[in-house]
Amino acid sequence: MQIGPNKVVAVSYRLQSSQDGAEPVFVEETGNENPLTFLFGSGQLIPEFESNLEGLTVGKEFSFKIDSDDAYGKMEEDALVKVGTDMFKVDGVLDMEILRIGNTVPLLDRDGNQLMAKIVTIADEEVLLDFNHPLAGQNLHFEGAVVLVREATEQELEHGHAHDGMHDH
Repeated sequence: MQIGPNKVVAVSYRLQSSQDGAEPVFVEETGNENPLTFLFGSGQLIPEFESNLEGLTVGKEFSFKIDSDDAYGKMEEDALVKVGTDMFKVDGVLDMEILRIGNTVPLLDRDGNQLMAKIVTIADEEVLLDFNHPLAGQNLHFEGAVVLVREATEQELEHGHAHDGMHDH
């Protein structure tokens, strides 16, 4: 069975990222025990990722690169935001466990949506936060194999995502 619309797909992969001209660095890896399982064509993944997998069958290996423009986009300068250190106070005291350069912290926007921000710099009274996706500005390098391809159930199609990926219903 080939990967295509209305199929539940599981892939194991190793992901590396690189900036133009730099050596790739390791990002993450899924084992065969914990593959990425998704409903093909449901819009949950980068379209370019899916188009590279379309037509493959179980056991097929893949290796492809996605340029940053087709992945998580460029680093956006306006996604860098300065906030007061007061945001990181708990009971009037700065929370130094959270307030560390490189730490990723969950914050709520005005509508109550959770956003993840990385702490870039900490000055006297202000903190520079980066709301860019961690892989913004990065080219992605995927290597892996197709673990499962099956027809999606009616319920999965209705819900728009895979349920229990490894078992046929």
